Amino acid sequence: MTVITRTPGSTRHKTGAARVRSAAAGTGYHLFSGVLAAIFLLPILWAVLNSVKPAAEANSNPPTLFPHSFSLENYQKLATYGAGLGTYLWNSIALSVLVVVGTVIITVLAGYGFARFQFRGKSLLFGTTLLILMVPYATILIPLFIVLGRLGLTNSVFGLALVLIMFQLPFGVFLMRNSFESIPRELEEAALVDGCGPFGALRYVSLRLVMPGVVTVALFSFIASWNEFLGPLIFLSDGSQYTLPIMLVNLSIGQYGAVDYGAIQAGVVITIVPVLLLYLFLQRFYVSGLVNGALRG
Repeated sequence: MTVITRTPGSTRHKTGAARVRSAAAGTGYHLFSGVLAAIFLLPILWAVLNSVKPAAEANSNPPTLFPHSFSLENYQKLATYGAGLGTYLWNSIALSVLVVVGTVIITVLAGYGFARFQFRGKSLLFGTTLLILMVPYATILIPLFIVLGRLGLTNSVFGLALVLIMFQLPFGVFLMRNSFESIPRELEEAALVDGCGPFGALRYVSLRLVMPGVVTVALFSFIASWNEFLGPLIFLSDGSQYTLPIMLVNLSIGQYGAVDYGAIQAGVVITIVPVLLLYLFLQRFYVSGLVNGALRG
């Protein structure tokens, strides 16, 4: 029988080596994360710095990194451009709110139905809903334009919102169905025993437990509608109905080939701020919703 003994010195040596490797791995991880974060944040920083430069300096060649003097001249130009910044901002907000509200209501009800009820053609209907993801957006713009025209919804933010809601449904229904399926049925059965109907159980029990999934669907819908460019370009013909992305493109074209880069960067900053604040505020719900919903099943 062989007895293996370890000296305290060798144990301390191995423990120290393990700590060194762990510290090196941690340092490398944080260094890589810092470099990656800098790559993503540099364009945002560049836009912010250029937006507060005087117009002459923002358009100078070669460009300067830091402004020699701070000025709100670019934001003042942006406020009076076209129909006015307030009009474009309001159109974007109205479009995003309509899409978020419509998408959340439909996907919550549809996801709950697919998760809790049995009916003929359930799998076929769910698969057909997901097939919308495979349809290229640009290929059905003309049919959608014709349909909206017959419904009298062309050049309408509401009509455009209906189109965007349709393309948000597949992911939203998929995520909400999986979110509801992650909830034990016994909780809803207890609510039914206490006198709640199916919608009562959904409202008072299930909906509160799948709130991270609801927030995730809402956040995805908001970002998609807020940044949407092709839809407003095709379905809106009145300049007073344009959204912020359309305004930025028109601003970037300029007059007689002259582009006001300072005003464009100011518009970029205004476009980024609402999305950034909303994402930071709802980040914990967003991550939890993806883990418990979209990655399940």
